[in-house]
Amino acid sequence: MRRFLAVLFIFSLTCSLWLSYLPLPFSYSKFFQIVVAQRPQATQQVEKGINYYQIGNYKGAIQEWDKALEAYQKTGNSANIAIISENIARGYGALGEGEKALEKWEELVVYYKNSGERKLLGRALTEQAQAYSSLGQPLKAIEILHGLDRVRTENIELKKTESRKNTALQIAREEKDKKGEAAALGSLGDAYRKRGNYDRAIECLQQALSINEETYEQPLLNSLGNTYTGRAQRWNLRSQSANKLDIPKADEFKQNAETDYQEAKNNFQKSLEIAQKKGDSFAQMRSLLSLIQLSYTSREFRIFDRSEVDRKIQEALVLLKDLPNTRNKVYAAVDLTNLPAVDSQEKITSPLTQCISPRRITDIRAKNLLEDALKTAEEMNDNRSKSFALGALGHFYECNGNNQYETALRYTRQALLAADQKLKARDSVYLWEWQIGRIFRKQGKSPQEIADAYQRAYLTLEEIRGDILKADKDLQFDFRDVIEPVYRDLAELRLELALQNENKLKVSQARNLQTKQVNTNKTSKNSLKTQENLDSAIQTIDSLRLAELQNFFGNDCILAAISKQAVNELVGEDTAVLSSIVVDKGVAILLSLPDERQKVEWVEDNGKIIESQIIESEIKKFRDGLKRGQSPIKYNTGEAEKLYQWFIAPFKNDLENNNIKTLVLIQDGILRTIPMAALYDSKNKKYLIEEYALATTPSLKLTAPKKLNTQKNSVLILALTEESSISGKIYSALFNVEEEVSEVKNLFPQYKDFVDGEFQPSNVEIELEQNIYPIIHIATHAQFGTIPEDTFLIAGRKNDNDPDNEKLTIDELEIVLRKVKGGSRAIELLTLSACETAFGDDRSALGLAGVALQSGVRSAVASLWTVADASTSILVSEFYNNLKSGKSKAEALQAAQIKLIKAKEYPEVNRQYDNPYYWAPFILIGNWL
Repeated sequence: MRRFLAVLFIFSLTCSLWLSYLPLPFSYSKFFQIVVAQRPQATQQVEKGINYYQIGNYKGAIQEWDKALEAYQKTGNSANIAIISENIARGYGALGEGEKALEKWEELVVYYKNSGERKLLGRALTEQAQAYSSLGQPLKAIEILHGLDRVRTENIELKKTESRKNTALQIAREEKDKKGEAAALGSLGDAYRKRGNYDRAIECLQQALSINEETYEQPLLNSLGNTYTGRAQRWNLRSQSANKLDIPKADEFKQNAETDYQEAKNNFQKSLEIAQKKGDSFAQMRSLLSLIQLSYTSREFRIFDRSEVDRKIQEALVLLKDLPNTRNKVYAAVDLTNLPAVDSQEKITSPLTQCISPRRITDIRAKNLLEDALKTAEEMNDNRSKSFALGALGHFYECNGNNQYETALRYTRQALLAADQKLKARDSVYLWEWQIGRIFRKQGKSPQEIADAYQRAYLTLEEIRGDILKADKDLQFDFRDVIEPVYRDLAELRLELALQNENKLKVSQARNLQTKQVNTNKTSKNSLKTQENLDSAIQTIDSLRLAELQNFFGNDCILAAISKQAVNELVGEDTAVLSSIVVDKGVAILLSLPDERQKVEWVEDNGKIIESQIIESEIKKFRDGLKRGQSPIKYNTGEAEKLYQWFIAPFKNDLENNNIKTLVLIQDGILRTIPMAALYDSKNKKYLIEEYALATTPSLKLTAPKKLNTQKNSVLILALTEESSISGKIYSALFNVEEEVSEVKNLFPQYKDFVDGEFQPSNVEIELEQNIYPIIHIATHAQFGTIPEDTFLIAGRKNDNDPDNEKLTIDELEIVLRKVKGGSRAIELLTLSACETAFGDDRSALGLAGVALQSGVRSAVASLWTVADASTSILVSEFYNNLKSGKSKAEALQAAQIKLIKAKEYPEVNRQYDNPYYWAPFILIGNWL
């Protein structure tokens, strides 16, 4: 099943390599024909290695095969060397050492190409692709297995012709190698699943099944079950997103999820029945664990009844006793001990970090199973499985309460010692470091000790996080349970330490005043500690924002966007940065000033920290009030005043004393969904935008430095004026877009426009490949949902017979813009004038926050909600005029918004436009210069 721990380590039975389904004696039988009686000792070593492999002692198998390989290298018999190397590569794959496996398969691919053995070349290519896929590179695997025509979206769309030369699939078909074809199709399906293209994955896996290779039927069914589960989870997320966005198809999406969960169950059940007929105990365990985990994942759909789940769990527990001692037996035991009670309503996605109460099996039985698993691992002398058995025991005692914490620490530290410390295999190290931090917290250790443990977990996670998040699309589902808490808890700890040191500093200063003595060293030390902890908190939460965006978009575009240039190239002497950090305790606001001084304040009321839930409720009232503002009733600034006092007032003196003119906002959580421009200073009777030019960015590291000097002010205009429809939701006609477009054309005589039916992704792509446009202005509905698939721009309708318009997803937009002549950084500004975010869903705000970053442009202007009125035309015209006059983008938007605020002073502007509803939702994202 597809949960984080399952994918990375615990549930490894579901992650077998495809050609490991070809019985290992396949290679051995050919080998035996060649070498028997030639070097009997080497033959015995090969045979001994096979025996080790079949009982799961992969390290022992590799050691024996290495000895045999050395013997045959002396004879120079390249055919024998190749066959042994195949088995060594499989051993490394089974051990989880993907890079070593890949190295071997790459050598073998070269050998089989040169030797002209096409069938073996095809099979070696398939296993090479599997190695790439296991290393988090499924796109490379797809290329080797099938070839790529072109990438249009994150969901790779390939033509169905299989005419590519020298791909694994093409060679297998050419050689009429049915086993090789089935293996290639199975591997291809697995790679597509990891990319999140579940439809294509299912198609490939069903094609593989249709070949009727009995050897592969059971694992193919298991893989189909995993794929249907992933698609069901995606449908369920889409249903939730659709509900928030008032999309009529929410119920249909939920029904699709239920159907896919049922399909997953059917495939796992068939897989189990085949494994039982064959007497394959490992395959039975894999299928049973798949069914058990599915019963929890799909709980809200009730496709399992309680007695059915009970039976599966009992079957697995009975089977576990008879399994040979292997790493997979240890992992199965850990899985079974961490099952919640069948009727538990608790959501458990990360059983080695969340405490399960009650367990499905008794604590005594769980403890015995884990102790038996540890004995198994020790008998095998397998450190990796030993580490997980020890870590699971540590977690068991962690969750058992006060008197068990020292025992929990002892086991956890042993698990850390046993864990593989190599960079590419540190997926367990951060878990045990994090576990130590949690135990310290429960023991009431000093904040410094707790923070140090979390810091070690954070540093390890930073090294491996990119590989984790890009390895499998399904990890997106559980990110908030298995990765995010490490960052948020560490940031909170660092903030607490900073405030403690700050308080010590204040006490010390007060004492110095009383005694008229100055302890410079102590003062300097406390000040330095405060700064170090603030820097650490900011760095930690910055890394979290990077991880969130990487998780949301599911690719490495944001990693490529990290700026290596100094931040001071962006942050000038009149610019300050205001960052928010949301944790359980409350919301912290950090101010970074031009002289590198920093200040932190918790959002408080009468000296008491306000809980995050209360702040979220007030933010909702604020935004709801803004959206109701199109009513002619005078806008009530009450909520805006309250938020100003919370978020801005504590820093007012610092901002004024440093002559700050531009405020850069790096928001967290639900704060991303509100327009800070509309916060109201009741003392000065001004909105925040009247006091400061504002910009927002996910991170300074992800903001393109410096302003690009454009050679010409040409603009590409994409617009939709007509009523449109996507997935049954009707989007109103944008009656004033024609006027808005006309204003943009008047300002930029060098333009190209695609309006209504001409606004097609293909037209845009062709145009951008041929011409450079520093500004792209898009006037159409744009939706930002929970997942990237629900984040898109609405384009024109291809033909009158199609009820739905074309849509340009944010992934497709990124692909189109990165093909721009001169590169996407040649685009200075992307303007989206009619956006809509799903309020209350901070994942939808990630799409908006990352729009400039994902598309590769320097800056974007977008709106938090659609303002379908002539006011947008006025604001856009003012913005561009200000930009052309030399103002920075932040200043240009500020001046445009102030003009609407002062609507009553301009006869040509509707007096009603002074209401924040009309001007507040427009935000500047990215470079503000």
